[in-house]
Amino acid sequence: MNQNDMTALREIFERCHIVLSFNGPFSQSVIEELGEAIRRHLEAQTQPRKRIADVFSVYIEVTQNIRHYAESCGRDDAHTARLNAGTVLIAREGDEYAVVSGNLVLKDHAAALSEKLDSVIAMDEPALKAAYKERLRAPVEDGAKGAGLGFLQMGRKASRPLSYSLSDADEDHAFFTLTVVI
Repeated sequence: MNQNDMTALREIFERCHIVLSFNGPFSQSVIEELGEAIRRHLEAQTQPRKRIADVFSVYIEVTQNIRHYAESCGRDDAHTARLNAGTVLIAREGDEYAVVSGNLVLKDHAAALSEKLDSVIAMDEPALKAAYKERLRAPVEDGAKGAGLGFLQMGRKASRPLSYSLSDADEDHAFFTLTVVI
């Protein structure tokens, strides 16, 4: 990276009001350290407790999703490491914050991922609440890393519908980007 690249990156950060950005592998310690930095930043900005909790919760959910996906889908250590490397940023949008994440997913999983997200995006607030409660009562699938509440939980915390994209990365992978505005 040269000085011009750094200057251009800084200009993007300023223009997009990015307050935190990370690109790389998500270990538990990285997730925790960045989470604490986010919390301190929002507290310094005198954000309401609920907003701090919501931004923090969504950040934890997206980073844990990347980590769990890599652990469950990696074919070997190198592939797991590649899937575990992602990007997350938090940007200020007026009175709101956007939590944006990006990571590689297997193309074979892209349709199911789109289906899950499209279902959440189509729900209004009462439907999200009902689906969340229903999912809470449902048994956890064998081998699952969680209860499958993540997208529903993010949808409930978001101030507008979740948005996402999938773009070709290579023959086997797509790059998945998710944006949650709180």
